[in-house]
Formats: sequence, structure tokens, C-alpha cells
Amino acid sequence: MADKAKPSLYLLRGDDQSRIKEILAGFQAGLGDPSMADLNTSVLNGEGLSFETLQSDALTIPFLTERRLVIVENALSMLARTGKESPDRHVALFDSLPESTALVFVVNDQLGKRRGDRSWENQKSYAWVNNWIEKNGTRGVIVDCLLPADEDMPAWIQRKAKEIGGAFRPDAAHLLASYIGNDTLQASQEVEKLVTYVGERQVVEPDDVSLLTTHEQDGNIFAFTDALGERNAVKAMQEFQLLTEKSDVMELSGMIHRQFRLLIQAREIIDEGGSVQQIEKELKVLNFVARKLYMQAQRFNMRQLLDVYRRLLDIDKGIKTGGMPGQTAYELLIADLTR
Repeated sequence: MADKAKPSLYLLRGDDQSRIKEILAGFQAGLGDPSMADLNTSVLNGEGLSFETLQSDALTIPFLTERRLVIVENALSMLARTGKESPDRHVALFDSLPESTALVFVVNDQLGKRRGDRSWENQKSYAWVNNWIEKNGTRGVIVDCLLPADEDMPAWIQRKAKEIGGAFRPDAAHLLASYIGNDTLQASQEVEKLVTYVGERQVVEPDDVSLLTTHEQDGNIFAFTDALGERNAVKAMQEFQLLTEKSDVMELSGMIHRQFRLLIQAREIIDEGGSVQQIEKELKVLNFVARKLYMQAQRFNMRQLLDVYRRLLDIDKGIKTGGMPGQTAYELLIADLTR
């Protein structure tokens, strides 16, 4: 019986960067010998990527391996631009992809920021790719890489520890999750550090988490958001500097982005007459986080929160595409919001 043909086009979309990295690493490992895998892997940046470059890489014959891997990072802007102009050339390229090519578009996206919105925020920008995949059966596949809900993080932490030969007591996993939320990149680093620390003992306990994990970031994020809501420029800048001492701008951007998405959802609940308990239940956050969100969301109206969220998306895009330096962009945002 012949082997089932592998897809030639993959669309990886989501906000779980840890999961996306794992999938891409798995694709590359599937090419076989590491030295040959490197020779048969192209990583392209979707920002400014020309059709000719994409076509050349996608149609290149693999060298001494069965498949060639072509990864297009930051693919959203390219796909959006193509959809607005004319996707005909790209569609023809997809149609002509040989089985020896695995073309992977990595799209940073997330589900709607409003409560109950299960649609992808940027799906219209790459709907034409989705349509091609739907029409071509097994030749294309969409892989969703969503960050886990906060309530699912303890189980995620335990699975990650098991993968690297360690284990977490359930209460230790819950404690770590309460410190870092659903930041899977940071969680991976913390799990590896803790499993290495306990060594032959193998099982991570709550005291280990308390000893080794920095958990002041949530407090600083809340203090930073408080300062913005109070229009206190000096305090907001101080809190921002504290955050940048502990996290690089890319990691910090994700934390601030998540905080304002939660505030938008909390504001919506409050506007409907909801309570702290409803925020805790519907947003699936810890009670102390729900209380903070309830207080902070009242410092902004919905229009202000949506405006901030759009600015954060622009900053995030600038960081990923080499535009204005992230630190400078955030300092300008703070100045604007605290006038």
C-alpha cells in the first residue's frame, strides 16, 4: 500500500510561539540527517518577500533528502498584501508545488479579543489561503497554535516536565501557573530550570517554585497599567523600566498585549453589570487577577482600551519587522496615554 501523500502547504496560525517552534523543529527533524536538514531548509521573512523569491525556494529540488522545507515567518503582511492585489500567481504556485516541498506560512494571530468571539482577528487577510486549502483536500493543512487558557496551564506544565524526564507535584504546577499565566515560552524555560534544579529528586515541589521563579512580574504589569490609568507618566515610566530589567521587549510586549486584551474583556463584563466573580469565571483567571482587572478596567472606557490595543498591535508588528525600536515605541505610547 502506498504511503499517504504529505501536504505541500501548511498554515501555522496562533499566538503560542512555543508550540509553533516545536512544530517547526519537528518538520526539520523529519528531513533526516541534521546537516542535510539545514541544507534543505529555507527561512524567509514575509515582510517584503517577493513572489519570485518565494517561487524559487518553493520549487527548488531537495538535495539528498525526500523533502525540502520552506518556512515563511511573519507571513501575515505578505498574505494580506497578496490578497488585496491579486493572489492568482500564488494560487498557481500552490497548485504546482511538488510533493517534495513543504511550504509553511507562520501567521501570528489570535482569537477575537471580545468575550465569546471565536473568530480569528486577522482571518480576512489570509482567507484566500484558507480557501485554497479547503478546496485541495490533503494537499494543504491549517494548524492552530493557541495559547492555553490559564486554567489549563497546570496540566500543560506537568506534561512539559514529563517530556524532559521530570515531574511536578500538582500544587507546584498550580503555583507556577499562578506566577506566569499562560506564557508558554516562559513556562518552558521555568520548567526546564526547575527540573534541572531538583535533579535526581525528579519531582518539583512548591518550595522549589517559590525559591527559583521570579513572580513579581504580574504585580509590575498591574502597577504599570494602574499608572497608565491614573495618567501618571513618571510612575508608568518607572514601572516600564522595572519590567524591561526582567524581560526583553519582545516578551514584555506579549505580557502587556495580554493584559489589555483581558482588560477589554473585563470592561465588557462590567458594562453589562458583571461582577468580579463573573470576570473570574468567564475569563478563567485566578481570583486576585479578576479583582485587579475589575479595578483597572474602570480606569478606562471601552474606546480607550480598543485604541490602546490597536497601538500595541502596531508596536508588536514594528518589533517583529525591524521598524521603530520596541523600547522607544513603548515610551512614546506611555507619553501619549499619560498626557
